[in-house]
Amino acid sequence: MKLEEMKIVVTGAASGMGRYFALALAEGGAKVAACDINPEGLESLRAEAEGLAGELRTYEVNVANEESVVELFNQAWADFGGLNGLVNNAGLFRDGLLVKKDDYGLRKMSLKNWQLVLDVDLTGPFLCTRELAARIVEAGGAPSVIINISSISRAGNMGQSNYSAAKAGLVADTVLWAKELARYGIRVAAIAPGFVDTPILQGMRPDALNKMLSGVPLRRAGAPAEIFAGVKFIIECDYFTGRCVDIDGGLRL
Repeated sequence: MKLEEMKIVVTGAASGMGRYFALALAEGGAKVAACDINPEGLESLRAEAEGLAGELRTYEVNVANEESVVELFNQAWADFGGLNGLVNNAGLFRDGLLVKKDDYGLRKMSLKNWQLVLDVDLTGPFLCTRELAARIVEAGGAPSVIINISSISRAGNMGQSNYSAAKAGLVADTVLWAKELARYGIRVAAIAPGFVDTPILQGMRPDALNKMLSGVPLRRAGAPAEIFAGVKFIIECDYFTGRCVDIDGGLRL
């Protein structure tokens, strides 16, 4: 598939990697349904996308809410005359040790923070993938691609019980969805980034950031463009499905 052939949904598109993906896809000629829960971010994204080769429309959506996701895909499918792609990028984290005892007593990861991360980072991709696949299957099947943004933390990273579980589950679902949906022409793959230069990293204290990056063999964070290179490869390589590509500077958690 070529970028200019894509009618693709990108979740978490108001900031960070998702914003870069949406703009890069539109610059490459794709029709992009850029989705996020942040209306202000979407408004600025829409303004930034003016004049690009493709088309970018914005949609406010909560990926963890079934009704919101169904409405999104109904609207985007109608707006673009069908869809053939999805980047499940929306995500968040609420880090904390499972249990921790210190001078303040015993603290535990809350069920609220466990569930919030699972809802957005795993249930969100499930709902979006289900809704896109259902429409493609109902239409008779067509060459399509779904890209799940996992994380190198899927291997298990201290302080991320919730996030690691969600991202590991997303890779497992990538494999089984690839098997289930291949008969309809739908490919499903994943990317596991390491540390990426986004506003989250940019907001860290320099000493903390340097300590974190010291464990990366390449001694730096990745650029959003380098993660997008993986997205572009998966879109354009029609024989690639059911696999996860680590783009992490050599970091292996």
